[in-house]
Amino acid sequence: MILHDYWRSSAAFRVRIAFALKGIEPGRRYVHLRKGEQRAPGHLAKHPLGLVPVLEDGATTLTQSLAILEYLEETHPKPPLLPAKPAERAWVRAVALAVACEIHPLNNLRVLHYLERELRADEAARGRWYAHWVAEGLGAIEKMLAERPGPGPFCLGATPTIADACLVPQVFNAWRFKVPTEPYPLVRAVVETCLALPAFDASRPERQPDAEP
Repeated sequence: MILHDYWRSSAAFRVRIAFALKGIEPGRRYVHLRKGEQRAPGHLAKHPLGLVPVLEDGATTLTQSLAILEYLEETHPKPPLLPAKPAERAWVRAVALAVACEIHPLNNLRVLHYLERELRADEAARGRWYAHWVAEGLGAIEKMLAERPGPGPFCLGATPTIADACLVPQVFNAWRFKVPTEPYPLVRAVVETCLALPAFDASRPERQPDAEP
């Protein structure tokens, strides 16, 4: 398997976490998003949207981080990243999708570039935009964690799931953009628990071979 990755991509970060939790080391190819390498014809042939991650597994090419997480779960089910009970599986997916569909798409690199280049939003305005959607999303996840259908210390249960694999990169992004996370103590507790595991720690952006100062 070959993972097309970029150190600061939170979507790729999710997939790195899942690989590490399952004890799989894929081959790595690095796509420098700020240099525009995602728009090269070779990459667009793999991912028409020009994004990362991309996973190549033999003749199979997969895009979209959540689809890749589900593929890894189905092809390498141990250790599981989804609970056994259907209702709990759906809840875990809901948390993952709250990040992947409701927070991250509003704040990814291409959106921030569009705000700057097309709408002429200055740095302060872009910062307000970013902070608003992160606060909306993490506030909602905090409520979900308060009403979760079982105990922690992870998003749900005693082992990490795809919800944790999505939440940790989003909180990293909040820290990077200096969005306060103190209002979300349950979120912070989950992230602290995750980062104590080697799989999460090794997947951090600054620990990747293509990381920049």
